[in-house]
Parts: sequence; structure tokens; C-alpha cells
Amino acid sequence: MKKLSVSALLMLSLLAWQLPASATGDYQLLIKRSEQRLIVQKDGKPVRTFHVALGSGGRSGKLQAGDRKTPLGEYHIVQVRDSDRFHLFIQLDYPSVRDAINALKADRISKAEYRKILDAHIFGQLPPQNTSLGGAIGIHGIGEETKDKLEIHQLANWTQGCIALRNNEVEQLTRYIDKGTTVTITD
Repeated sequence: MKKLSVSALLMLSLLAWQLPASATGDYQLLIKRSEQRLIVQKDGKPVRTFHVALGSGGRSGKLQAGDRKTPLGEYHIVQVRDSDRFHLFIQLDYPSVRDAINALKADRISKAEYRKILDAHIFGQLPPQNTSLGGAIGIHGIGEETKDKLEIHQLANWTQGCIALRNNEVEQLTRYIDKGTTVTITD
């Protein structure tokens, strides 16, 4: 069996990049890391804005499991579920095909891991969450809202790479999202 070159794999990835599941609503989420803001947009116009806390690992985008950094790029919502720890958890399809391409080029993942991530995106499944890129990235609440937690949430980036809102805000956010809603994370 003939092996595919990296350029052929990249070309397949770009084709898959065009195939994300799309939400039924007209809303998109934009997360501006430098402003610690999540902006709900409809047809490119702001509808709602929330203050967020991000990963405590610094300003660069997520590169590996455990770096405590929030990724940069375009993602999609794959599920919303209750969370004992965070009230609600809105799972994103991290790592993206773009994350996998960059990691493959930099030898941070194997071709087999790359293929698993690509296949998951092609077939509309959650990408593997156990590669060296990490996983379980999403938007969530803060759990039990004590005075100290609320103060930390207002002043610091405290997550392990996720995007955090207050519990009532993450509930409000669910009114604007569906499975497939686009989430763009920028600096």
C-alpha cells in the first residue's frame, strides 16, 4: 500500500476543513482572548457579550496536553452537558484539523494520531481527546459560586485551557447555540 505524502495529507485535511457540521441557528461565537470577551454574533453583528476567564498558561495558543492554554482557531460545538464540577460544559471539537496539521508538521503528533483526528472531523465525531494535543476543551461555568471564586473569575485566567463564564451566563449562552455552532477564538 502506498503511503501518502505530508502534502497529500494536508490537501485531504483542507478538504475535510470545509465539512464542519453546521448549526441550525444564525449565531456564531467569537472569543477575543486579549479582551477576555465572548461575543455572541448574528449575521456578524454583536448580540450579547460576556466576560470570560481563560487558560492560566499564558497568551500563546494551546499546543499540548497540560499546557493550560486556550487554543486559537475555529471550532464547533459538539455537545452541551451537565457538569458536577462546572455546572454546564459546552464541548468543542478540539483539536481541529488545523491543530492537527500544525502538530503533524511540527512532529508533535504521529501520522496515525493525525489520521484519527481527521477521520473524526470527516465523520462528524468528537476528535480523540487523548493525543499529545490534549482535549476536553469547552465553555463552562464556574461551579459553586463562592465569593472567592467570583472574585478570582473576575480578575484572573484560571482554567486549564477552557473558556469560563458565570453559571447563569453559561445558561444564557445555551439559548444562542446548537450542535455545530461556530466558535472562533482569536487573540
